[in-house]
Amino acid sequence: MSKKKKLPLAYKPLGFALGWLSGALASAAFRKTWKVIRHEDDAPDALDRDRGWGEVLLAAAIQGAIFSAVRSVVDRTGAKAIERSTGVWPAPAKGGRD
Repeated sequence: MSKKKKLPLAYKPLGFALGWLSGALASAAFRKTWKVIRHEDDAPDALDRDRGWGEVLLAAAIQGAIFSAVRSVVDRTGAKAIERSTGVWPAPAKGGRD
């Protein structure tokens, strides 16, 4: 089996750790962002009875954007580090995250 075929499997544990890290970073960033926007410690979620649709959807959109951006930064940084250290990109030539 070639190095290119083995690397994506070897990257899985690192990818898992990076995913956990990106989730933790994104959660912290969202909490701080929400506090700046609404001056509240807790953002609404879909089951908050006392919050309106607009507020719930605004929180969901901001949270989604932050999570996606942070995950992309962390994933891309990890992939670039793997490529620098091994010379192989840790994903198939076409496509991306599954």
